[in-house]
Amino acid sequence: MLHMNLTVDDWQAEIGAQVRSARIEAGHDQATLAGLSNVSISTVQQLENGRGSSLASLIAVVRSLGKTSWLSSLAPVPTVSPTALLDSGGAISVRRRVSRKGR
Repeated sequence: MLHMNLTVDDWQAEIGAQVRSARIEAGHDQATLAGLSNVSISTVQQLENGRGSSLASLIAVVRSLGKTSWLSSLAPVPTVSPTALLDSGGAISVRRRVSRKGR
C-alpha cells in the first residue's frame, strides 16, 4: 500500500497494527503494556484497533515499547541549518535554466 494515499483511518489502522506487533514481540499482553505506559487497557485496545487515541497516549505506549525511533523519524534533527549556513557566509549554489533555442 502506498503510504502517500492512506486516509486518516488507514494510518490509524496501520499504526495500531504496528503497536500490536511491537507489543507481541516484546512479550506483553495489553494489560501489561497499559501498566507500563500508565494508560488504561481500553486505551491500548483502541490504539491497536485503529480507533484513535490521544497523542500523549500514543507517545507513552511507544516509549514503553522502546520504539522512540518511530517518533524521531517524524521530526528528524536537521544536519545543516539553512539559517546558520546563510549566517556563516556559506556558498549557496544557484542553478540557472539553460535556454536551448535553435536546437
